[in-house]
Amino acid sequence: MTLLIIADDLSGAADCAIAFAGAGLSTVVTLDAAHDTGAASVVAIDTDTRRLSVAQAGERTLTAWQTLRKPGQRLYKKIDSTLRGNWAAEVAALQPHVGLAIIAPAFPATGRTTLSGRVMVNGQPLETTDTWKLEHADRSADIASMLGDAGLRVAKLSLEALRGSSAALLQHITEVAHSEADALIVDAETTEDLRTLAVATTTINAPLFWVGSGGLARELAALPYLLSTPAQTPVAPREKYAPTLVLVGSLSSVSERQCALLKERADIGELVVPPAVLRQGPAHGDWAGWELRIRAYLRGGDDLLLRIGRDDAFNPAEGAQLSTQLAAMVRPHFAHVGGLVATGGETARAMLGAAGIGSLQLLCEIEAGVAFGLPISTQDGHRPGVVTKAGAFGTDHALYAAWLHMNNAVEPARYSADPVPTSASQGKYHE
Repeated sequence: MTLLIIADDLSGAADCAIAFAGAGLSTVVTLDAAHDTGAASVVAIDTDTRRLSVAQAGERTLTAWQTLRKPGQRLYKKIDSTLRGNWAAEVAALQPHVGLAIIAPAFPATGRTTLSGRVMVNGQPLETTDTWKLEHADRSADIASMLGDAGLRVAKLSLEALRGSSAALLQHITEVAHSEADALIVDAETTEDLRTLAVATTTINAPLFWVGSGGLARELAALPYLLSTPAQTPVAPREKYAPTLVLVGSLSSVSERQCALLKERADIGELVVPPAVLRQGPAHGDWAGWELRIRAYLRGGDDLLLRIGRDDAFNPAEGAQLSTQLAAMVRPHFAHVGGLVATGGETARAMLGAAGIGSLQLLCEIEAGVAFGLPISTQDGHRPGVVTKAGAFGTDHALYAAWLHMNNAVEPARYSADPVPTSASQGKYHE
């Protein structure tokens, strides 16, 4: 049995798929259905639909499934645990072709739970969080309403039913699968709840697919009978021949703390490119100067933390444009990069796209949800190690841990004795 994961951004695709790589399965993340995925058992595709229209997102998601599907393959629609993006429309596009949608966005390890069909973040309703207010204003975060608006009929599975007898749970899900319902919204407050759901939904003989964050994916990956494929051969540690580029497009407070700790502990330079330069592109008078600074670091063999700055005109909606221009600035010197650490899905996709890297073989997890892999193929044969991480994701230690991994380095004793800092106030991480 094989698995297809469809995500709406690159860091989310890697975050979800890395659980299966950690279970020893050959796992590939691709930016496009046309790119080489080899004979991977688990394929995760980034459809890059988060900022598309509802109709465009649904169409692109369905096309990805139609292009990559194989006989006997199961489907996992990866969504953001705080319901960002066009996820409901994407589920609606898939559902008539695949079966009952098992909706379980909970990720208890990150503080995201589902109760009475509503997402809670560290015990508070999703609507009260700054993230939701920033992107969704007065819109409802009720899962049933969002699915209903997309044209789906819903049923619900309460905590009481999920935690009841196994036989009753299986019967309930089977009955829903054969009813008029298109989607089953599942409450979950603990990792054990998700494990129970994973076991039940892989046991019943009914057409269905999973819709969730990295939480449910990890429980599915832990089931030994889900994907029976020989473990992949361990890859020897990569030697350090060229500099590590840490590319940060996210302006989240989590990323700020991660950058601060990286600069404090690592031997790494820093450049912060003003948004005004990136908005105008090569036509800006300072573009050449910034490219020369990047060139000096990378061609000189020095590690570099490269960030997008912020000004009074900054708008979060321009993130993709700024990331694309930053990648264009790096591209002439990318062949000198030995390892890339990309923070933010838009930033990672822009850099890989500019470098002609269409897919990654995922190999290991540096921290929870921080994935490391190698390009399967590139336009010029250059295959640097790549780490992807969502912007507001990971402990404060995450970027430093990625830098250590890229440099085959061991954390100095003076640091390793310190408690590992976390971003507990952010729920640790966020897709």
